[in-house]
Amino acid sequence: MAYDEGLAHRLGDVLGPLPGVVAKKMFGGVVFMWNGNMLVGVMGTDLIARVGPEAHADALTEPGARVFDFTGRPMKGWVVVDGAAVSEDSALDDWIGRCRDFVEALPPK
Repeated sequence: MAYDEGLAHRLGDVLGPLPGVVAKKMFGGVVFMWNGNMLVGVMGTDLIARVGPEAHADALTEPGARVFDFTGRPMKGWVVVDGAAVSEDSALDDWIGRCRDFVEALPPK
């Protein structure tokens, strides 16, 4: 499955200056790891966002967000956001911020 390279590039531009960020191909797309922990990614035309279990329900109320069940088993703390919902830089920055808030508190791997 191909992924939206434009969205991946936008994520890379925002996350590139952050120390410890690495891009890896995964899920048929690309994910950005921060200190060894998955942060965000692109699958198809959608954003994969790791918001954490406590912010999961709130994240699902946002426009374009849905449960991430890539394998048929919903992943707690993760949501998929329709690519159209993050077409504006401000919306993408908001999702990146939500993900950073959670992943920043995790121990490095």
